[in-house]
Amino acid sequence: MKIGFIGCGKMAQAIIEGMLKKGIVQTDGIMVSAKTETTLQKVQEKFSVKTNMENKKVAEWADLIILAIKPDLHKSVIQEIKEETSSNKVIVTIAAGITLDSMEQLFGREIKSVRAMPNTPSLVGEGMTALCFHMRLSSEEQELVLSVFQSIGQVEVFEESMMDSIPAISGSSPAYVYIMIEALADGGVRQGLPRDKAYKLASQAVLGAAKMVLETGMHPGQLKDQVCTPGGATIEAVAALEEKGFRASVLSAMERCTQKVSKLTTGTKPL
Repeated sequence: MKIGFIGCGKMAQAIIEGMLKKGIVQTDGIMVSAKTETTLQKVQEKFSVKTNMENKKVAEWADLIILAIKPDLHKSVIQEIKEETSSNKVIVTIAAGITLDSMEQLFGREIKSVRAMPNTPSLVGEGMTALCFHMRLSSEEQELVLSVFQSIGQVEVFEESMMDSIPAISGSSPAYVYIMIEALADGGVRQGLPRDKAYKLASQAVLGAAKMVLETGMHPGQLKDQVCTPGGATIEAVAALEEKGFRASVLSAMERCTQKVSKLTTGTKPL
């Protein structure tokens, strides 16, 4: 299997690194294109993969094509590569708001397309990717795409009708968590802790709490209750969070995020 990347920014490089580490593909089975020679040189030096300045050369060569480009570049890039992209190739977009239908409109024919929504923790191998497959993909092709994104973290498959809901809980949520870590660290500094140690304490606590949820299978509420001893300090802190509308703030943020994503998706339909 030959895998091509059109665009080779941080996310594409994270996927390449993950695939090579997991042995999904060898260096000679990857080709990338980018806007500048400088980017291609860095990628070639780092991974020893094939590079090309022409997007259509990548599209012609690869069996699986990953469009690692911004949403507004899809129209021009697809116009450039569509003649070199045969109907048996699998095409993956990782851009928010680009639907399977809009991909097909841009290619002007039936294609085997996939929507993927990885998040930034993918850069350290702890990503969460949502995938949506077109029905034309075979089970073997779906397994290949799954393995590609499993190389950078966890993967879940969704119906396309659910894809606009993903950014709020997975794609954008790391930003909410970073704000929480920063706030926890500020609180530690306020109590006299050195800032570097405060960031470490807060970050490890968040990492450990998430791991507890994933590995124990327990409801987050149960795990919270285990920390809150009767009449203790933690329940006082939880009460303060509830008084300030902690849950409501998170829900409101997610709703705003989803509304924005829906507008972006609507805007892609006439591409």
